[in-house]
Parts: sequence; structure tokens; C-alpha cells
Amino acid sequence: MVSDVNSHAPDGQPWRITVLRNHNGMVVTFMDWGATWLSARVPMQDGSVREALLGCVTPSDYLHQDAYLGATVGRYANRIASAELKPLNLLLAANQGAHQLHGGPEGFDKRRWQIVSQSETEVHYRLDSPDGEQGFPGNLIADVVYHLDDDNCLSIRYEAQTDKPCPVNLTNHAYFNLDAHHGDARQHRLQLHADRYLPVNSEGIPNAPLKAVSGTSFDFTQPKRVMDDFLADDDQKAVKGYDHAFLLNTAGDSSQPAAELWSADGKLALTVFTAAPALQFYSGNYLDGTRAREQGSYTAFQGIALESEFLPDSPNHTEWPQPDCWLQPGDRWQSVTRYRFTPQ
Repeated sequence: MVSDVNSHAPDGQPWRITVLRNHNGMVVTFMDWGATWLSARVPMQDGSVREALLGCVTPSDYLHQDAYLGATVGRYANRIASAELKPLNLLLAANQGAHQLHGGPEGFDKRRWQIVSQSETEVHYRLDSPDGEQGFPGNLIADVVYHLDDDNCLSIRYEAQTDKPCPVNLTNHAYFNLDAHHGDARQHRLQLHADRYLPVNSEGIPNAPLKAVSGTSFDFTQPKRVMDDFLADDDQKAVKGYDHAFLLNTAGDSSQPAAELWSADGKLALTVFTAAPALQFYSGNYLDGTRAREQGSYTAFQGIALESEFLPDSPNHTEWPQPDCWLQPGDRWQSVTRYRFTPQ
């Protein structure tokens, strides 16, 4: 991370950068603003090091992008239609037209998280979100723990508790590019262990029941290049590519791979494990102009996001076959997602 001439965050305090390392020489970097994952540097078999994450040059650059690069997203990741919690007849703060995206205009990505503890291999962030923040009910305490192990696996453990019923859906919005030089990530191969996906309209709002991937461009049950069926049907064309939630066959079982991603040259693989019911696969359709680490700005499709989460607009869809996204007082929501990087 380059030294930052704007060395203070919007609250007037310095950025707090945390670096984790393992015995293989892998280095991952975070900052407390947005509990943001900044970098993942993976030692390769040929002695080189690959940066696997898109990111900015300086911490303050992250304030000037709307792609949620590496940020912890909440209270509710993805979209809530019409910014409304219909079961409570409650309006939330809208920030994507009439809808709420990723927790609202001042979501968890735009907050400073407290560092509870840190070590060589782990950092624990906590955020207190007051009742009514962005329209959400209840005082909520959120915890995010990043842990790097010697298998080059970064695990993210999410926890939350609240004093009023509230939907909770925390995720990380990292964009991956596993190539030595970050070109078009659609050259990556992807496998998703999911038999169904959720169609959406041009605003990303679900507009149909879950749909089988079989026979469609959304079938990643066997590895294929993201480019192979790109924009091949109307469901993709509505949002300029892939930006859809896939209901995982592995839901609730974080021991089985939910997704695998391979660099274009096949020399670096990423395996995603998660307890979450769904993964949002986003092909970076709107990345163009986002401030970039290696160049002035990214172009569209330069990174791939694989966000572990509940299905979008779940607070308003109790009929979907997944656990309840509503957290009740006295209960503790927990979810773990792991990203394992394997040089080939």
C-alpha cells in the first residue's frame, strides 16, 4: 500500500492498515475503513508473486470508487426492492434508484470498524450499528474476523446480534483476477456448484422464480470460461453480463467447495467454501473507470466477484428455499466463507 498524502479518513483519524502473513510467504492486507480486504499476494511455484485482488493505490482512493472493492458489505448485501422491508412496512435508505443496494448510501463499507484484536495471522473487526441506521431496525453489533492459514486460505467469519428483528446479510465484495497481469477476467475458468440461479431485471431486482441452470448460459456445473456464453441470453443482457445469485448445492456445508476459479494460464486456482446459501457471481460489468492499483483505472470485466450471501431481496421472499435471513433478538448469526489460493 503506497503512502497516502491524504493520511486521514473522513472521520479525521488515520487509516489503520493490518498485514497478515503465513509460513508460505502469502501476504494479505486490510484496513479498518469498511473492514476492507485490500490485497492478496500469492507466492507462485516459479518464485514470482501474484496479486489476486483488484484494489486502489492508496486508502483514500477507496473513497472515490463505487465498486465496493474488497469492502465488508452490510447490514444487507445486494438489493432490497423498493428499499422496503415489507414484513415490517418499513422503508430503508435508498441508494440505487428506488432500491437499496449493499446496506444503503452509508452502509458498513463506509464506516470505521474497531480493531478488537490482531496477530500475525488474524484480525478481528467490530462495528456497532445503531437502531435506525440506514432505516434498519435494532441496535446491531457486527463482527468480522479475517484469518490466514498455511494452506493459503483466507477465512472470513461473520457474526451479528441485534435487539430487534432485522435482516442481516454480510459479505465481502472482493474482486478477483488471478492472472499475472490483470487483463479481462472473462478469460478465467469458473465452476459453480449450483443448479439454480435467480433471474433479475435491469435494476438487479428478482423478477422470476429460481431457474434451473441446465441448458442455459448460467450452467457452470462443469468448468468453463466466463467468456464462453457471455451475453448469450436475455437474463444476462438485462445487466450487461453476469450479476446473479446462484443457490448453492452446498448450502450450509462449508466443508465442500462452492466455487472454483482458475487463471487464464491455469497457474493459480481459487476455491471458495461457504456456509451461505448463495453466491452472487458478478463479472465486473460496471467496473469501467474504477481507480486501479496498477494503472489509472480499471476497465469493465477486469475482476470477478463471488459474494457469499442470502439471495437478493430475501427479507421480502420467505418462499425461497434457504434459511431465514431475519436475525431475532437473543440469537447470534454466524457464517464462514473461505477463499483458498492454490498455485498450480
